[in-house]
Amino acid sequence: MPQSFDASRSLTALEQDNTIVAVIEMSKAKWLIAALVPGFKRQPLKKIDADAPSLLKLMQRWRDEAAQAGHTIKRIAVAYEAAGDGFWLARWLWARDIEAYAIHPASVAVSREHRRAKTDRLDTELLMRAFLGWLRGEKRHCSMAAIPTLEEEDARRPNRERQTLVGEQTRLINRIKAILARFGIRSFRLSLRNAADRLIAIRIAEGTPLPDNTRRVAPLA
Repeated sequence: MPQSFDASRSLTALEQDNTIVAVIEMSKAKWLIAALVPGFKRQPLKKIDADAPSLLKLMQRWRDEAAQAGHTIKRIAVAYEAAGDGFWLARWLWARDIEAYAIHPASVAVSREHRRAKTDRLDTELLMRAFLGWLRGEKRHCSMAAIPTLEEEDARRPNRERQTLVGEQTRLINRIKAILARFGIRSFRLSLRNAADRLIAIRIAEGTPLPDNTRRVAPLA
């Protein structure tokens, strides 16, 4: 990976006559790859299995075909949206001398027409425009995520998992509070260790019948 990195623009001049530029629209089963290949009259669009070696083989094939058309490829740059797939693919490609970047999805401007007619083909066209602008050094096209090492990503995992669990806990508490509010129970602290016993005590105090298997406790004073 490059030593210097600017999330808003590329620091390396783009020479399109000897550079393959590709973007990937990723799903669990298939990847759709759009590319600009020197010597090609049309922009190739290829759907492959979600498999890194297949992607590498496709890049090598396009490089060979560009060479046959009289263009010696010195650089291959690939980008995809940073999402659930993480950064493993970018690290894998960098290890094989292919530049790989993860685009922040929220940094790509989406037109109203694109929102109404969302397809994988339109997604790749949008990503390609944003990626080309970034490679040309133009700002405000998109923003790239810094690719962490495997050790850095592992170090972040516990905190991210905790954030996920806290978010799930908050959603559950809000749902329970909404249910309690239907019965006129407000400002109840569900975080208390004895919250369940307190709810049972409230039901007893109000004379609400309890299931046979409910553990009875004395009403709150």
